[in-house]
Amino acid sequence: MDRRDPGRHSGTPERVTEHPDLAALQRRLAEFAAARNWQPYHTPKNLVAALSVEASELVEIFQWLTPEESARVMDDPGTAHRVTDEVADVLAYLLQFCEVLGIDPLAALAAKIDRNEHRFPVPGAGDGHQQADA
Repeated sequence: MDRRDPGRHSGTPERVTEHPDLAALQRRLAEFAAARNWQPYHTPKNLVAALSVEASELVEIFQWLTPEESARVMDDPGTAHRVTDEVADVLAYLLQFCEVLGIDPLAALAAKIDRNEHRFPVPGAGDGHQQADA
């Protein structure tokens, strides 16, 4: 199995080769909600509100940290667990939101990166002009 050092948290995501794909995770989330009859509450409005709340809970962990402290947040096991849980909550609500609206999140991200590459070319590449920061 290909894993990077699990104790290393330099801002680079840990690479793990054995993981479920997004479609499988979306199915599990849908099955979880269906088993509890939560579908009537999983409207786009409710899901995006829940996503915002969970993102805010992630922000709360970092709220009063210095930039240096925030870079080391994964060094403390208790804080690392909180960050990981909030990331999972954010991703879960984002995937459910995408499922309800029929959005392919990976295709949406790829398209957005393509648009940004055109909007913000590498300075000095191509025409010899450097583009000012937008």
